[in-house]
Amino acid sequence: MNTDKKVAFYTLGCKLNFSETSTIARNFVSEGFNRVEFEEKADIYVINTCSVTDNADKRFKSIVKSALKKNDEAFLIAVGCYAQLKPEELAAVDGVDLVLGATEKFNVTSYINDLTKNNIGEVHSCEISEADFYVGSYSIGDRTRAFLKVQDGCDYKCTYCTIPLARGISRSDTVENVLKNAKEISEKGIKEIVLTGVNIGDYGKGEFGNKKHEHTFLELVKELDKVEGIHRLRISSIEPNLLEDETIAFVSKSNTFVPHFHIPLQSGSDELLKKMKRRYMKSTYTNRVSRIKEMMPNACIGVDVIVGFPGETDELFLETYNYLNDLDISYLHVFTYSERPNTEAVEIDGVIAKKVRAKRSKMLRGLSAKKRRSFYESQLGNTLNVLFESENKEGYINGFTENYVKVKSPWNPELINTIHKIALTNIDEDGLVRFDFIEDVVTL
Repeated sequence: MNTDKKVAFYTLGCKLNFSETSTIARNFVSEGFNRVEFEEKADIYVINTCSVTDNADKRFKSIVKSALKKNDEAFLIAVGCYAQLKPEELAAVDGVDLVLGATEKFNVTSYINDLTKNNIGEVHSCEISEADFYVGSYSIGDRTRAFLKVQDGCDYKCTYCTIPLARGISRSDTVENVLKNAKEISEKGIKEIVLTGVNIGDYGKGEFGNKKHEHTFLELVKELDKVEGIHRLRISSIEPNLLEDETIAFVSKSNTFVPHFHIPLQSGSDELLKKMKRRYMKSTYTNRVSRIKEMMPNACIGVDVIVGFPGETDELFLETYNYLNDLDISYLHVFTYSERPNTEAVEIDGVIAKKVRAKRSKMLRGLSAKKRRSFYESQLGNTLNVLFESENKEGYINGFTENYVKVKSPWNPELINTIHKIALTNIDEDGLVRFDFIEDVVTL
């Protein structure tokens, strides 16, 4: 297809969605479309949706409106998790022309015959059981960091989660393809790769279209560590029951994997973990944190936690709060529970009032700020390497150390996408860390 048509993209949700949007965008470009920013006037707008919270559903409508304001004749396409779960609902939104589900989204261009607007959105959405093949993808969000998808789908049955309904069974990319994508990224001069997936610790399952694990996550990590030209590899999020001692030990000695783990907890109460159908108890989580800190005392550990899950009494919430307060972790990602249709949790007794959920969320966000500050303080005086980002933030340039301390320095465009050795000196009033340069550029 040769065209001078312009296409723009908007992504809601997780890093995995960002990596997939990038792949879909590259398909458009290879077919002759011109990619433009979402803020610009385009002929086609593609919105990659998310279904994790109520808010994402509401935001979809406002994004559609903002696209139509720029061009009321634009052809609007919805893809992604919400498009798989509620295709008819999205198709009914005023201005939406095409809705593609989990398997169709990677062939968007083949569904575009002409760009005449439809009276009601056309839906192409498979049964989720048909989403059993794997499409590899990676995104380049800025010049310094890329998200590399290694796995998709999930076989877990957590009672609050719609992801298995939206993305299908657990399946993985082949080691060869992951390595090929990693090489492509490094050849673009990008210094850091973040590994993403729905359940990356389950890597290897479905790699060759069956349930057998052909490879393990540890094997993948070992192979990636050998790829030349990559300066940093970061594991985005891994289930505590799938984070093995061997993986922690390998990361602790690796040249490229950084000492930063993000491990979903969801609740610090065994009673609630059982109701959520998580695959571990609190003791496993405590053990993982201890093991990481034993091998990497300066490691950064992030935690996902849900507040307001049905049955979370004041006592059980405080159990979670106190558990996290005592745990040697660095920050929290706090999610306020929201009811999702077709999940088991909707049927669980003990619904928590929205006001109580909001209060608990605020308490944990406060705890997160305290934890981050405490972690940053523990790093003052340490010599670390920083990779600088590409944005001018009110006259400053930011960067992240290997263990995810966010630093700032007066804006200097020459620092973009370079790695320097620094000594952390003090915490600024905005909570970011100041430093002294120890030596000149380590890697350009």
